[in-house]
Order: sequence, then C-alpha cells, then structure tokens
Amino acid sequence: MAERSTAAVDVADTSGEEPLTGKAGQATDDGAEAEKVSGGEKDTARTDEIGAAAAEAQPPDLHSGHKLARRYRLEECVTRLDGFSSWRAVDEKLRRAVGVHILPADHPRARPVLSAARSSALLGDPRFVQVLDAVEENDLVYVVHEWLPDAIELTTVLANGPFEAHDAYQLVSQVSQAMAAAHREGLAHLRITPGSVLRTESGQYRIRGLAVMAALRGITCDHPQRTDTEAIGALLYAALTQRWPYENDAYGLTGLPKGVGLIPPDQVRAGVHRGLSELAMRALVNDGATASRQEQPCTTPEELAKAVAAMPRIRPPETAFNTPPPYQRTGYQQGTYRQSPAHNGQSGRPTQAIPTPPPPLQSRTGKALKWSVSALLIAALGLGSWQLADTLLKLEGDKEDPGSSQTTGSKDKKPASKPIKIQNAGEYYPDGKPQHVDQVQATYDGDPNTYWRSRSFKDGPDMNPAFKQGVGLVYDLGSKQRISSASIGLHYGGKHTTVTLYAANSLSSSEPLSSMQKLGTTQTSQTTAEIKLKRPAKARYVLVWITAMPYSPRDEYSDPGFKQAVTEVSFTS
Repeated sequence: MAERSTAAVDVADTSGEEPLTGKAGQATDDGAEAEKVSGGEKDTARTDEIGAAAAEAQPPDLHSGHKLARRYRLEECVTRLDGFSSWRAVDEKLRRAVGVHILPADHPRARPVLSAARSSALLGDPRFVQVLDAVEENDLVYVVHEWLPDAIELTTVLANGPFEAHDAYQLVSQVSQAMAAAHREGLAHLRITPGSVLRTESGQYRIRGLAVMAALRGITCDHPQRTDTEAIGALLYAALTQRWPYENDAYGLTGLPKGVGLIPPDQVRAGVHRGLSELAMRALVNDGATASRQEQPCTTPEELAKAVAAMPRIRPPETAFNTPPPYQRTGYQQGTYRQSPAHNGQSGRPTQAIPTPPPPLQSRTGKALKWSVSALLIAALGLGSWQLADTLLKLEGDKEDPGSSQTTGSKDKKPASKPIKIQNAGEYYPDGKPQHVDQVQATYDGDPNTYWRSRSFKDGPDMNPAFKQGVGLVYDLGSKQRISSASIGLHYGGKHTTVTLYAANSLSSSEPLSSMQKLGTTQTSQTTAEIKLKRPAKARYVLVWITAMPYSPRDEYSDPGFKQAVTEVSFTS
C-alpha cells in the first residue's frame, strides 16, 4: 500500500532486472549501460560506447512547476535514471494529467527515443498507452503520454494472489493480440513486464512503453518477436502461479527454486488450468514443446494469439447465490405422492392407504349441530358490531375533549435530541504518521465547504492494517455528555466508507484503540455517515475512526486513489 497511485506512470523502472532467457547482456551497477537482447557479441564496441555516454549524461535540472511548451506543468518527478527523468505533469490546455519523459537533446538515446515515440504514436491502438507528443525544444527532448488514474499495475494485481483461469485467459489473450498487431506494424516492446501492463476498472489490459521503453533503456534485439512472446509467457506463468518463472525474485514475486529448471505451472500450484499451463510453457521454452502435449513452441505473438484462440473457451466463474431452503412437506403429501421409486421399479416404501374422509353431517344430530353453530355465529357477529359502535363513540368523545388526551400522552413522550457543542479536536494517528493536522478545525466550523482530508492510498477500499490501520479525528465535548447518535459529513461518495465511534480517554493522538470503548459503526456509499447508538453512552472524548475509503480521481488537492475527507461532524444527545 502506498500513499500515491502510480498506476499510470510510464517509467523505465529498475525492478526485476533479471533478463528473460533470451537476453545476453546485463546492466552495470548504475543501470546506465545499454542492454542488448538476443544479440550475441555483435556491435559490442558501439553498445559500450553508448552505455558510457548515457552514464555520463545528467538528467535535466528541472523542478516542480516548470512548464514545457507553455503547456505541460511538471508536478512530481517519479524516476531519474540513465540521464533522463520521468514526471507526472498537467496539460493545462486540456486540463488533464499526463506523463512526461525528458532527456537532454545531446543524450545518446535522444534520437532513438524521439523516433520510437513518433512511431508508437502513429500506431494509435487503444490497447497501448498512447504517446500524445514527442518534441525537441530548447536543448530538451520530451515525450508526453497518457496518464490512466483508474488503471492498476499488474505488479499490484499479482501481489493479491494468482489469477482465476478466466482472468489469466483474458490477460494472455489481450496482450498477445495487442503485441501481434504492433509487430505487424514493425514495432516491438522488448521490455514487457508486470510493471508495463495495466488493468483498468473494466478488466481491459493496456500496455505502456511500446518501443519507447526499450529506447530509453538502450535495449536492442535481433529477435524481437521471440523476446516479446517469451515475456508474455512469463506474465501468464506469474498469473497462474504467483511465481516468477526464473530463479531470481523479481517484481515482488518469488522465483523458482534454483537448480530445478523451468517447472510447468500446474506442478507449481494445484488447481492450475492444464491448457493455460501448457500454453505458458510453449511461450517460454525455446527448444521444444512440453512433454505432455508435444505441441510446437510459440515464437511470435501472432502464433501465441492463435494458440489462445484455438483453446476451448474458458467461462468466467459463476456468480455465487444462496441455495433456497428445502420445500417442506405438508399433510397432503403423505402416502405414495412425491416418493421416489426404487431402482428395480418398485416403490421404495409400501403404499399407504389414503384414509376415507368422514361422511357429511346428514343425520338428525348433525343437522342440530349445524343449527347450533349458526346461532352462535350470529350472536358473535351481533356482539362484535355492538363493541365496534361503542369504540367509535368513545373516539368521538375524545375529539371533543382534546385536553385530557394530550395530558396523558405527554407522560410517555421521550425528550427531544439536542446537539452537543464540540469544544476542541485533534487528529488521531497512533502510528506516528499524521494526515493533515492543521485542517481538523474545519470539521466543526459550521461550513460544509471546508474539510479535513486524508492522503491518497493505493489499495482499498478497506485499508491494509499492515501498512496503516486507519485515519481518525478525536473530539472534546468539554465534559461528559450523553451521546445517542453522530453524523459525519463526507466529501467523497462511492463504495465504500467505514466509520466507527469510540469513547476515548483523552485528546491524545496515540492512545491505543484497545483502551477505548466501541460505541457504534456504519458503512456507507453516500456523503453522510449516520451512526445511531443502540444504547446512549456517556463520554467526553469521542474518536471518529475511518478504516475504509472509496476510490476517487485526482483533484486539485490530492492524487487519485482511495481517500476521504470529513466536512462536518456533529453529535446529539
């Protein structure tokens, strides 16, 4: 969990430096040397020369607030590497967030980066994060690309566990088809990793850094289709097993045990879809097919996409539903009706005789009984009518004399709820990491347009206790007050916000929750959280503790992520 969403930052990350099996070169310790993939020893001198020049190049001396082309305002630097820097920025003309890569114009990779960016922009495939601009200006080269605040890196998704078969099928299908389309236009990626694939809220996958990522890192390759295919196979392997298919750990995933080689996914984890397991091996293994199926290896994204299409369709998991209770038999279902026959065609139980209903009351005694019952019914109806008339007359008399009824009713009336004035407040952060201490007074100043806000978190809506248990505000009511309910105004709606009230012992920001009395809790998707206590409680200090927050896009104060802001808090007696 992190306090800033970086799902759409197209940066040349340094995680997972273990190359795929096709790589021949390694980066130096400072990450400045150009990588060469599947290239043998060809052009080694040229590669070393470019790598040394990149190591000596210095990233441009820029700062937050700097503008490019009087349009792109730099907000936050997310990467400085190999003489270039990557930024989160704002396109002030179109009022949207963008990402920007910046290099000095004399950087040895500046020309390849410009060329790669312009080629990628011409593709215009929505399955890739789009390049919006590629410019050389004022001794700088910069590439502007899309920023997707609603997308999540595959690295984060994999951290939550392996995929279901249908999700893994969608991943390999969408990524292989996208890369097949790119290679048909002569474009390669060469650095497809869990950090370069994003999943949107609708379940679609977007690939970032097409051609540009390799140009920024100085990666070259003699067999680009094979390299990209093997990288897609590694993604599928990781999705099925939550393990990286090589010996070294990478991208937050544990590698395979050393010395055992490449193990099929269905031997790493139980329950893995057999067809997808074999497909991952066909994409990863260079020198032949898997032992179980003897299928030919997939050496291009086109072949991999066709192999995925040829698989039997994998349906999404069925939606869980509650089984209705079994139908209860009644007295009319006795006997042979609803009994299942035995296997030999005979009835499972002996046939029960259906009792003969009693004859109707046709005798003299029966007739007398019927007349008696009829007389009783007539008498009961007359008595009921008389009681009804008497009740209506009483009600009419009550209307004429309202004073007596009002006096009687006032005895049972409960006292009206009264608002409790908040005397003071402070932020509660037992982990020593406050949010915005200076904004607490805005939550009880009577102005709903002012508010205290939390930071943006990467995971949610329920907060990860291992990272941060929650965010909260503690209020001083001046003296012990009888509290029956609370109303918490929220700035962000959506699924979902969880708020709990505790009776605290002081205004301390670090008092342990275990020492407090829990008063009540609620969960809401609205912009107001109402908490009604089952029984009124007395307390002077009350903690408003938030443990779940909805996702909200970037605004003028904070980054996109799971966050919440409190506008007005009130307590009633």
